[in-house]
Amino acid sequence: MLVSKKALAGLGSAALMASMTVGSGVALAQDGPLRGNVRVVIGSTSTGGDTYQNSSIVADALSEKLDLNMKVDAVGANSAFRTLDRDSRGNTLMIFHDQSYLGYLYGVEGYDNIFEKYTVGPTVAINPGNAYLVPKDSPYETLNDIIAAVGEGETVRVAIQPGGVSEIGFSALKNAIAIEHPGQEDNLVAVNTGSQSDKNQQLFDDQADVINGTVQANEQYTRLPEDDQKAMRFVWLTAREQTIEQAPEEGLGQTTREQLLEYVEPNVNVTMGDDENFTFDKEFFFLYNKDMDPAIVEQIDEALAEIYEEGEIQETQKNAFFIPNFKPSDEASEYLQDKMARYEGIIENIK
Repeated sequence: MLVSKKALAGLGSAALMASMTVGSGVALAQDGPLRGNVRVVIGSTSTGGDTYQNSSIVADALSEKLDLNMKVDAVGANSAFRTLDRDSRGNTLMIFHDQSYLGYLYGVEGYDNIFEKYTVGPTVAINPGNAYLVPKDSPYETLNDIIAAVGEGETVRVAIQPGGVSEIGFSALKNAIAIEHPGQEDNLVAVNTGSQSDKNQQLFDDQADVINGTVQANEQYTRLPEDDQKAMRFVWLTAREQTIEQAPEEGLGQTTREQLLEYVEPNVNVTMGDDENFTFDKEFFFLYNKDMDPAIVEQIDEALAEIYEEGEIQETQKNAFFIPNFKPSDEASEYLQDKMARYEGIIENIK
């Protein structure tokens, strides 16, 4: 059964799902406003990182569902935003993560308020691996040890990539120290650097005491013997407990899900005050040109709703250590605005 373009634009999610047969994806493709070749720009220049990998999983599923040629292009954040600005037809879409609003909060050049300048589309997945690590022979056994040491006047150096996802945990930690040990927070010092390999090298060279990393990139170093210069230990995963609980039981590498749960709240506490603890899930979502046809927004929402209902994409995402997390555009926009406001408070507190 094919649905007319007019009917497609007017139907709600539940009615549309009920009205379509097994060939609903074909109907969406033939009668929907999104057609032909679609370029999906991402806020990363790496084709080996999590943004490219996650975006490719979603783009491939949409390509098949909508019978489109949808390709991911790793152009980097500034170029992706500029490209999206120039194309209101819907032939260019963007997938990025929390960096898109954190960069704005941190005042990074090239970042605007995404909720004012763009249309925020659906969320699709979480990377639960945002982590902080110390050398395996570090005197700091836990994150509480680090907080206590800083509170007693010790300088602790943390290697981060400034201005976004890498920095938000550092900001939360500094804020927690300011709450628990007022006046001592400046003893937590950022070592601003670049890529993950750069942060790792800071640890290897004893230029940092703690680094921001990821489960995916750094788990291999946690398997090394303590006398190895590159050996590391996890002390903190910023993800919510319920997020890690959705990871595969075998976890990643030689680190099981149960072991990863040792490093998340409530086992690790970073206070935000008022009995609230900091957590952070790195979430991926679509961004659209503000002037793009709203029918395309609905078309993608409906197609992704069907894809996630079918269930195959969740298995693909979990096999790549992503947590499936589909929210349609309206729900996603409200949720992410609330998330931005929560972290804005932390960043303002430590300025």
